[in-house]
Amino acid sequence: MSMLDKFRKGAQKAGLQATALVKEGSSRVASGSRDFVQGFTLPGEAEKAAKILESFLANPNHPESALNSIPTAVLQRARGLAVFQVLKAGFMFSGKAGSGLVVARLPDGSWSAPSCIATGGLGWGLQIGADITDFVIVLNSEDAVKAFSIGGNVTIGGNISAAAGPIGTGGSVQATLAHPAPMFSYSKSKGLFAGLSLEGTVLIERKDANRDFYGSPVPARDILGGRVPPPEVASRLYEIIEAAEGLDETGVPQAAYVPSATGQHMDVGSNHMVFDAEAH
Repeated sequence: MSMLDKFRKGAQKAGLQATALVKEGSSRVASGSRDFVQGFTLPGEAEKAAKILESFLANPNHPESALNSIPTAVLQRARGLAVFQVLKAGFMFSGKAGSGLVVARLPDGSWSAPSCIATGGLGWGLQIGADITDFVIVLNSEDAVKAFSIGGNVTIGGNISAAAGPIGTGGSVQATLAHPAPMFSYSKSKGLFAGLSLEGTVLIERKDANRDFYGSPVPARDILGGRVPPPEVASRLYEIIEAAEGLDETGVPQAAYVPSATGQHMDVGSNHMVFDAEAH
């Protein structure tokens, strides 16, 4: 056998091994992502969402915290909120899986019962270890709420667009709200605003979790439309939203961090940066 034939044979063998490795790795990541999401229930999601949302909103006992939080004005005008957590892990092969819930504001100003959502995906790269990121999506329009209400999948940037939301207080926030994107997205990793894009992310309705909790296959449109009574397990979530909406910002300096055209946050009206998207 010539040297060239040996090389070809070795290359073919290596190719077959690589293909088998890819299939095995993809299968394991997909299985792990599926198990990760299916293990969560609505009561657990409600408790988790309350903790996540609390970390993004100003503390009423410390009004100055509004400088590094989702603006009160943004929350007051929100038509809905989607709160979820994503775990990304792997070695060579990477997989991500996440779960959370969405609530909608009803005509009387109260909040709907929660509907469970999930996300997941596969990738290839030098992802080593695991990383957890918390997300809050502020739904600024009825169309955004409708996207989550009709069931099936919601593709960020596909079904409906999203932009990085402002942070802080003052006139710059109000200017952003004059013509807001259908959705504002916020993310935190290791307790810091991360400025991560959700473009292309697919969020799906967790019909199984909704059915298990509500006792029947209730569609998301009924849950978010107020035809299902708000459950006691979500009371803490509602309390956190209500407290943040009523925050008195009197005396709080005006300092806002507004997304630029490139989607990164810019400091306007303060001498320091609360977070730098480039650093994360």
